[in-house]
Amino acid sequence: MPLRVAVQMDHISTVNIAGDSAFALMLEAERRGHQLFHYTPDRLAMIGDKVFARLEPVAVRDVKGDHYTLGEGVRTDLAEIDVILMRQDPPFDLAYIAATHMLEKIHPDTLVVNDPAHVRNAPEKLFVTEFADLMPPTLVTRDRDEIDAFRAEHGDIVMKPLFGHGGAAVFRITQDDLNYGSLYDFFASVFREPWVIQRFLPNVKHGDKRIILVDGEFAGAVNRVPAPGDLRSNMVRGGAAREADLSEREREICARLGPALRERGLLLVGIDVIDGMLTEINVTAPTGIRAVAKLGGPDIAGRVWDVIEAKCSE
Repeated sequence: MPLRVAVQMDHISTVNIAGDSAFALMLEAERRGHQLFHYTPDRLAMIGDKVFARLEPVAVRDVKGDHYTLGEGVRTDLAEIDVILMRQDPPFDLAYIAATHMLEKIHPDTLVVNDPAHVRNAPEKLFVTEFADLMPPTLVTRDRDEIDAFRAEHGDIVMKPLFGHGGAAVFRITQDDLNYGSLYDFFASVFREPWVIQRFLPNVKHGDKRIILVDGEFAGAVNRVPAPGDLRSNMVRGGAAREADLSEREREICARLGPALRERGLLLVGIDVIDGMLTEINVTAPTGIRAVAKLGGPDIAGRVWDVIEAKCSE
């Protein structure tokens, strides 16, 4: 049965179709005959318990520079839509949180992927701490004394903002790094939230594996290798995508996470694993679908739509 599908995203004109997972999901939805609509989060409106947005019919093509056609926008009660893909990129700020509150009004009668309440309550760098035994030693704070003590115990560390994304403002600090004090002052002046401090994992040079889970089950993986001279493996920061199989340890991590993801309605999730250590659980707009496909891996977009269609037919 064809579904009415609205994609809440950054404007489609801005996406890099070569690596954008939302675009991959849109291509697959169109291939299956679903009716696609596009809107940006600023188009949301709420009156009482009703949520509206100005939806534009959209057709998509896998053609760089000519990848979409938009129709005329129509103010639509989102209760009339079968599925909403919440796919705008972070930052995970108050605007993002406001959107989750609005979409929570219509979910699950309109299936929102991922469940907006649990997107709000499971920030990538906090939700992961529920599985601390799978992680490298990790501290969440902005207190200098706590960071000093952690650094003294663990040596080289990585500092990153709690609600950062895409590898922005991720720093390695060696045990004798003379820039530590200045970097602390910089973080204190720029970021109001706490920071994540983790023991540095030197094997990140061999890759930071992005593992994608669909409805709590392993669906595909890609190894992201940092560019020469860079700590960060994010592909938007120059990381190179390599084929990846799962180790036994990584399969154990997926098995541990699966029930918690299903319980929270987190249908499409990307986890990050370095040297067998879980570092993040990405639930907002996880990437990697197109990278896996380009490397000859599984059809993750198809798997996502199989699950969505099954849920909509229940």
